[in-house]
Amino acid sequence: MTTIAVVRKNGYAAIAADTMTKWGTGKETAAYIINHSKILKVGGSYIGVTGSATFKTILQDYFARPRVYARFDTPFEIFKTWQKLHAMLKQDYYLVAGHSEEDALESTRMDALIVNPRGIFGVAAHRTVQEFSKFYAFGSGGDVAMGAMYTTYSEPHRSAQDVARLAIEAAAEFDDSTGLPVNSFTVKLARK
Repeated sequence: MTTIAVVRKNGYAAIAADTMTKWGTGKETAAYIINHSKILKVGGSYIGVTGSATFKTILQDYFARPRVYARFDTPFEIFKTWQKLHAMLKQDYYLVAGHSEEDALESTRMDALIVNPRGIFGVAAHRTVQEFSKFYAFGSGGDVAMGAMYTTYSEPHRSAQDVARLAIEAAAEFDDSTGLPVNSFTVKLARK
């Protein structure tokens, strides 16, 4: 499982994620897995993904293709990017896209958080895209991470990266599917 957090504060945006992979009751930590990062860089954006560990590799492969649509500056551009990605997930990566009777749309079976100079964004499994004003978290320890960010965000000495990293550390303390160390990246926000 995974916990990912994004924070926007004082002209910077940060993304942080844990580094543990869990398979049933077994866990694979950064002490044993070299490619443990759950955050990838696509152009000027950092993307953290929850769900199967294979999704990060799929995204790396997909976004490395020539002429692929990969725009992350607005919620609508991200939605269009994810729509095209979803079609390829089914066609080239054999996504089992089933859904329950309550679902209106097929699920991509992953949630993603995105940080770039334009802001912080989230893409839910059914391709709902949101732009966040302060912070957000996805994953198994997301509720704990949200609480930690709510508590630390207003502390003036805390940077965006501090708040994001503390969120993941709190999740690792209380969620058995979140593990340290924390990976994080920061970007300077563009002026609007």
